[in-house]
Amino acid sequence: MQGIFYGIGVGPGDPELMTVKAISTIRECDIVAVVVSDASLKAPEVEAAGEAARYPEYLKRCVAYQIALPMVPEMEEKAKLYLPMPMIKEKKKLIEIHDACAALTGELLDQGKKIACITLGDPTVYSTCLYVQKRLKRAGYTTELIPGIPSFCAAAARLGIGLVENKEELHVIPASYEIEESLGFPGTKVLMKAGRKMPYVKQKAGEMGQKIRMVENCGMETEKIYQNVEEIPDDAGYYSLLIMKEEQA
Repeated sequence: MQGIFYGIGVGPGDPELMTVKAISTIRECDIVAVVVSDASLKAPEVEAAGEAARYPEYLKRCVAYQIALPMVPEMEEKAKLYLPMPMIKEKKKLIEIHDACAALTGELLDQGKKIACITLGDPTVYSTCLYVQKRLKRAGYTTELIPGIPSFCAAAARLGIGLVENKEELHVIPASYEIEESLGFPGTKVLMKAGRKMPYVKQKAGEMGQKIRMVENCGMETEKIYQNVEEIPDDAGYYSLLIMKEEQA
């Protein structure tokens, strides 16, 4: 019997914001898939259940794993599937890596394994697990995406503001790419993962004359909240999320 691949959102950072379904599904799975952005991992690898962690540094650096661990401590004893997802923009190289990740994952599914690929936030929003999930689905494997609380919803809640009201539009923008045109859209703009380009993003966003707020590391112990653009540091971290919106009465 063929296994099932689950893409599971663990929420933005606070373990208590994980859904009951996410927790129960991880518990039911045989293997926990961990996405690794570190360039030192060249190919996907499997670690047997109960085996001493060969890559403890990958588990420590995986934000999704650290979020889920307090709620599902039995993950430590489960088999691990390490999936390399380097932060590069070389399309050909990325396709090769994603194909390799899907191929090894498919072999494990052929053995009847249930695999929980855990991801920060929600698996449908800029999630690296989609690169594997799409390939597996096209190949005829059974896959399921389990939603988690998106970071921009959690950030708005932490700021004590609504994202959109009445006829307002909501635009979610990956800030590591060109953003000039997107910033001109009407309604509320959410700029995700703006860390490396923060000075540029602040300059362009400030020209729009809208209220800008930011949450860094939302829901984590290192969370920081900024209520205006003047407070936002140029060296903000990778998990920095800005919300731009016109103030409503």
